[in-house]
Formats: sequence, C-alpha cells, structure tokens
Amino acid sequence: MKLPNGIAGFFSSETNEPLSVDGKQFKQLCYHIAIHNEGKVIDFNEPKYPRKFYYAQVEILGEQFYILLNGHHPYIAFSSSIGFGNIKFIDKPFISEQFSLFYKVLGLADLHVSVDENLIKKTELNIAELEQLAYWKPETVGQIIFNYWD
Repeated sequence: MKLPNGIAGFFSSETNEPLSVDGKQFKQLCYHIAIHNEGKVIDFNEPKYPRKFYYAQVEILGEQFYILLNGHHPYIAFSSSIGFGNIKFIDKPFISEQFSLFYKVLGLADLHVSVDENLIKKTELNIAELEQLAYWKPETVGQIIFNYWD
C-alpha cells in the first residue's frame, strides 16, 4: 500500500496542506447504513486535536463497533475499541461492502502491514509526516493512518 501525502495529517506549509474529506457525507452514510441494517449510531466524532480521524460508534445487528475515516483521505477502517495509541482494528465484510462505493475500505491485512524502511521509501509522505514517523515510531500502517499524534 502506497501512503499518500497528507495521510498522517501533517504538513509543513499552507502550500502542501492535505485535502480534507467530507465529514458531513461520512456522518450521513454512517446513519444511513446503520439504520438500513437495523442499527443505530451511538456517537459521532470529528477529528479533534490530536486525533486525525473521524469516527462513529455504532450498534448494528446487536454488536457495537467503530467506523473510522481518515481526516484527509477517503480511507475507512473498523475497530472494536479506540484509545490513545491503541486502536483494535477488526474486519467487517458485510458493512465494508456498503462503504466501498464511497471509500477505500482497509482490512486487517492492510492495517497490520509493518512499517519499515522499504515501505517508507515507497510512500508520498511529506517531510512533516516523515518527521512524525521518526518521532512516534509507528509499527503498523494503521497507526499512521489513524493516529493521535500531536
């Protein structure tokens, strides 16, 4: 997986500030998909310093989990818990299909890819993001895309 510029949410100047995703669309989709699957949205959160992603806590088919959206690129993932530096990613194939028309859905295979020099060389990350990687030393791609770095 090639990590695009801005995926970690850092930039060095206004000229290379990454785009932002449409949070309103994400919120609407979360509500629509939850209701369509006999569920509900329990909570919805926009990116808030230092968290660089949106998330919705949902209950669908009697199970509670989180739907995460990167704040700058249309990458989505699912987790059973969210905590500072500790997100437990899960796969949700049934719900993934419904979001895949709008976002790139990342599964465990994508999110658990180890971060090493070869991976970093293949990215489009900007200098500010590379500095953050050097400082925080993430172990997986998921920790880069869905981070709480300040």
